[in-house]
Amino acid sequence: MLQNSLRHAREGRMRRLLTASGTVASLTLGLTVGALATSATAQAQAYPDHAIEFIVPWSPGGGSDTLMRIISNAADDAIGQPLPVINMPGVSGTLGLKELADRDPDGYTVGQIHEGLMAANATGLTQLDWDDFQPIASLASSPQYLVVNGDSDWQTFDDFAEYAKAHPGEIRVGATLGGIPHVHAAMIEDAIGAEFRYVGYEGTGARIRGLVGGHVDAAIGDISSSLEFVKNGDLRFLAVGSNQRLDDTPNVPTFKELGYDSLNLSVNRGIVAPQGIDDAKVETLADAFETMSQDPAFIERMNRAGAQVEFMGPDAYTDYLADVDATIERLSGKLAR
Repeated sequence: MLQNSLRHAREGRMRRLLTASGTVASLTLGLTVGALATSATAQAQAYPDHAIEFIVPWSPGGGSDTLMRIISNAADDAIGQPLPVINMPGVSGTLGLKELADRDPDGYTVGQIHEGLMAANATGLTQLDWDDFQPIASLASSPQYLVVNGDSDWQTFDDFAEYAKAHPGEIRVGATLGGIPHVHAAMIEDAIGAEFRYVGYEGTGARIRGLVGGHVDAAIGDISSSLEFVKNGDLRFLAVGSNQRLDDTPNVPTFKELGYDSLNLSVNRGIVAPQGIDDAKVETLADAFETMSQDPAFIERMNRAGAQVEFMGPDAYTDYLADVDATIERLSGKLAR
């Protein structure tokens, strides 16, 4: 009897020990998993914990540089860390983008692109294209106008279109050959069924001066480059490629209201990162830029610089870039002229 009692006691102690060990092991495993999850959450919440380099592949003082510096100056409040602009100009904006593509996708280098990258790819200037990067957000939209000399007989876009169709190859259009102004002019050609004769200029300022001087008959321009010339009668806006009329030019119709739904002519300057960046970091940055886009002071600064604030997040911006790329690819034959 005594031996049986001792055996039962030993077995009971063993069961209690095994149960306790299992409980401790489960508790330890739970604490470990919890600690790992807490650590991952803390790391995600900590991003960014230092400055993020912002590669702008254009020279200081230009349109892209001016607008991106407004974004940079607002970054401390929106992102919580500095976003210093690093200018890397060269080869129509592709030199700095090559540097960006080669950077570590750790979330601490981003860069600026616009539609000109796809034009440079379509014309063979670079092998890079928009999908070599991860789109994050687009904030700055600069609607583009069809501009003609103030002394021309074209009072409306319909006047211009009718003349262009009746006189193929006669209208001289100033453009940055192979660049986005060339793309926009080609889109107008395609929409109205006309053919222009292109004259190359390096930059917006040069082609608008050429238009004022009568060296070309039409050009693609924007508020910052052309409005003052329009006000003094040297130039005339015929139509604008925005979704609705702009406050600065309430009497200028949009291409869409004239019946040309495909003519969405804007330069949308967006922010991208090297491919491979963590999705959570993309969302963190996109959320910060969306918050920035809703700040009245930020909107006012962008408007004064000649741009509209139209936010697109990662998905919407990706879709937009894909659509633009398809359009440019379709019109690439015109860009080669």
